[in-house]
Amino acid sequence: MLIEGQALWLAGTNCYVVAAERGAACVIVDAPPDIAGIETLVAAYDLMPSALLATHGHVDHAGGGAVAAGYGIGAYLHPADEFLALDPASQLRMLFGEPMPGVAEGFRFPTGYIALTSGDNLALAGVSIEVMHTPGHTPGHCCFLVADEGVLFSGDQLFAGSIGRTDLPGGDLPTLVASM
Repeated sequence: MLIEGQALWLAGTNCYVVAAERGAACVIVDAPPDIAGIETLVAAYDLMPSALLATHGHVDHAGGGAVAAGYGIGAYLHPADEFLALDPASQLRMLFGEPMPGVAEGFRFPTGYIALTSGDNLALAGVSIEVMHTPGHTPGHCCFLVADEGVLFSGDQLFAGSIGRTDLPGGDLPTLVASM
C-alpha cells in the first residue's frame, strides 16, 4: 500500500494519494486549489487518479475540483456540505478578506458530487475505504478509514494537539465533540 501526503496551497492543507502500489490507480484525499502541487504529488509516484475524496466542503479541502475534471474522475462529498460548494467566493472572502491576486487560480468545485454516506465501504483504486460521517467542523464532514493500514484521514476533525475549529459557517462545537 502506498499512502503519501504533502502540505499544499496557502493553507498548508494535507493532501494525500492512496494507492495499492506505486504506478497504479490512486485516490486523492483532500484537494486544495493547487493543481500543480497535486499533479506533482501524483507524478512523483507514477500514479493515475481514479477518485477524489473530500473530507468536507471548505475551499482548502475541496477547492481543487479542477483536478477531478482534468482527470475525468468522480469527486465524493457528503451532501450536507454541498452548500459550501455553491458559494466558493464567500469562502475565499471569509478566509482572505479582499480578493488576493492568484488565490482563486485553480479553484473550482466539481459540478457534481457522488454522495458520501456514513458507513459506506468504498472500493477505489484497489483500496477499501470506510466513510465515517463526523459532523461538527462542517455539517457534512467525513473521516476516511483505511482499516487494512490502520490509517484515518481526519480532515479538519482533528488538529495537532486539538480538535477542529467550529467558528466557520456550519460549524458546531457540541456536534463536533459528539462525533469524536
